[in-house]
Amino acid sequence: MVKLRLQRFGSKKSPFYRIIATESGNPRDGRFIDIIGTYNPLINPAEVKIDCEKALAWLENGAQPTDTVKNILSKQGIIAKFSAKK
Repeated sequence: MVKLRLQRFGSKKSPFYRIIATESGNPRDGRFIDIIGTYNPLINPAEVKIDCEKALAWLENGAQPTDTVKNILSKQGIIAKFSAKK
C-alpha cells in the first residue's frame, strides 16, 4: 500500500521534513516514489509547501496519509478538495 508520510531531514534538534509517497514497508528515510512537498515546523507559523495537484492525484489513486500528513493536508485545504471531488 502507498502511504503519504514525512521523511526527516536536518540536523539534531532542528528537523525539516519532506512529504513523500512511499510503500508502507519502506523505512522512514528510505526509498520513496514521489516528493509531494516540504514541512518546516521550526518557523512560527510552520512553513508548508505542497504541490496540490500531486497530492490530489496520489489521494485519488488510493494513497493513505499518516495522521500528521492528514492534518497538514487538511490545514492546506487539500482534504476538503479531495472529498468534494468524490
